[in-house]
Amino acid sequence: MIIFGTRGYAYQLAILTFVCGSCGNPAAHTLRKFVTKFTLFFVPLFPVSTKYQAQCTFCGAAHQVPKDHVDGMLAQAAGPQAGAPQQQQQHHQG
Repeated sequence: MIIFGTRGYAYQLAILTFVCGSCGNPAAHTLRKFVTKFTLFFVPLFPVSTKYQAQCTFCGAAHQVPKDHVDGMLAQAAGPQAGAPQQQQQHHQG
């Protein structure tokens, strides 16, 4: 007897602040990744599907986010720290 199926996993990627499309309030949104994996004898083997979702913490509305938008959102959330190291200039009064 072979036991197989699928199992879902949810990962929180970031918390971003932007204006909600449903309620119109500038609020925090949780960006989550949902992965469904094929399992064999209860061991997850490989992902079957991956979906991304942003949920407003103010009104609770959730909407699907395309993968290419997720990459941009994560880069924006990381800010200048994620890029090349910033040079600091020192000013001396003399």
